[in-house]
Order: sequence, then structure tokens, then C-alpha cells
Amino acid sequence: MNVLLNIIWFVFGGVMIAIEYAISSVLMMITIVGIPFGLQTLKLAVVALWPFGANVVPSGWPSGCLAGVMNVIWWFLGGFAIALTHLAWGLVFCITIVGIPFGVQHFKLMRLALFPFGKAVN
Repeated sequence: MNVLLNIIWFVFGGVMIAIEYAISSVLMMITIVGIPFGLQTLKLAVVALWPFGANVVPSGWPSGCLAGVMNVIWWFLGGFAIALTHLAWGLVFCITIVGIPFGVQHFKLMRLALFPFGKAVN
């Protein structure tokens, strides 16, 4: 079932979201300071490409205070805007019964967009 839902997601917008994340990741990685943020955006791109069956779990790096500081900086670099976009699309998809699984995936992406540091995707 996850394969079918991933194919539908891919065709109807998942590839566009992943391309946007990949472009922003490359733009962030132009500078040395932006490399950690670009890597987190690549994590978002991978989940945005095939979200069904992808699990977001806490990782060991960066841990503690460093992850918190990086997440706060991330909010100002665009994480909050990305999360609002996923919230809006999640609400739109949840209006219909057929769209609920896609809305749930947008909510998963929203949580990852808010706090990408200290998380890993399995």
C-alpha cells in the first residue's frame, strides 16, 4: 500500500516539493556556514520524495544544546515558513476522506521542518 501511495504522492506534487528542497539545499551549501542547514534540507527532500513508510526518529547527532540552537537558527532561515506551508496543505488534504493520508504526511513533514536537527529518517 505504501508503494501505491508513494507513487501517487510522487506524481501529484511530491517531486516538486523534493526539487524545491534540493535547490534550497544547494543554495544553502554554497557557504561553509550553511552546510549543516543544507544537509537538513536534503533530509526534508528525501522524506518529501517518498514519505509513506519513512519514519522520523531521534538521532544521536547533534544532541542536547547544539540541536536546540541549530533548530532555533533554522526557524529564522525558513523552517517556520516551510512548516506553515505543510500545515496549510495538510489541512487542505484532510478536508476529504481520500486526502487524509496525504494530509497526515504533510503534518509529518511539518514536524520535521520545524525541528530537523537531532532527527534521522529511516
